[in-house]
Amino acid sequence: MAGRRGGPAAGPGAGPGDVLGRVVLITGKEEYLGERTVAAVRDAVRATDAEAEISETGAAELTLATLGELSAPSLFSSTRCVVVRGLENLPDESVAGLVDYAATPADDVSLVLVHNGGQKGSGTLTRLRKLASVTEFKSEELRAHEVPGFVSAEVRRRGSTIDDDAARALVDAVGTDLRALASAAHQLTDDFAGERLTVEGVARYFGGRADAKSFAVADHAFAGRREQALEELRWALERGTAAVLVTSAFAGSARGLARYKGAPRGMREADLAREVGVPPWKLRTLRSQAQSWSEPALARAVRAVAQADADVKGAAGDAHHTLESLVLTVASLREG
Repeated sequence: MAGRRGGPAAGPGAGPGDVLGRVVLITGKEEYLGERTVAAVRDAVRATDAEAEISETGAAELTLATLGELSAPSLFSSTRCVVVRGLENLPDESVAGLVDYAATPADDVSLVLVHNGGQKGSGTLTRLRKLASVTEFKSEELRAHEVPGFVSAEVRRRGSTIDDDAARALVDAVGTDLRALASAAHQLTDDFAGERLTVEGVARYFGGRADAKSFAVADHAFAGRREQALEELRWALERGTAAVLVTSAFAGSARGLARYKGAPRGMREADLAREVGVPPWKLRTLRSQAQSWSEPALARAVRAVAQADADVKGAAGDAHHTLESLVLTVASLREG
């Protein structure tokens, strides 16, 4: 069954009748797009029944019995939306029961299955994709050249249009995080309702987003992408970004990474985000970075950031050289 690539850009666009009595399968690593599809299904269910019950569970704890409990009518409403996250962690003994239910789902229940898009659990996906009752929405990570198109689609969804150059300018100013781009696009369409968005309008609102560029430098450095970090750094400094904003971004990234590595294991995503002190979408970046950072290396990075911060505030004469050295130091520590 052919999936809808990037389906969450619009969510399940058909009416509520297309989600009740059906299974919505969301696959892919782009968390923001996946979450939008989950939200669209919930909204569709509630459009049918404002009293509909919404419940969530992790696939690791799912059994046929718990699925039955989640999808059974309650005293208040027979209409339900059941969201099962982490489908890749579904126990082997629960696969057959889930597939059997998915083949003939209850008429007043919408079952949403969320899979991270990796190879784990691919056998379950294969079986589900063969079912006529299953609709798949693919929340795949966008390639770099596709991101301006995402911006254009966001603007169209809000009843406006945007020049191609303006869409690219917004990506340059805000970065490639889809949640941040969607928020920026919504702000522009609210302030220029019904108007065509231009490069000038984008520059007026986001041309000074030095903080966004600073965090882009830090993210590249902590991921070991030395050349990209240096390129972003030079771009930011040429456009007047203050050196202290860059060291502040590095300090924030180091703190987030340290808190992530020190957080208790097994926490839910929302709880973990609160524990670490970052928005939920940032956890994926930290999770990827943490795999390549030992605690001693991270401690050395923290010291390097502190020294660089002191240097750019007056202890050293050449702030540009200090920041380039910081990038090289952090990137090399991560690789080591």
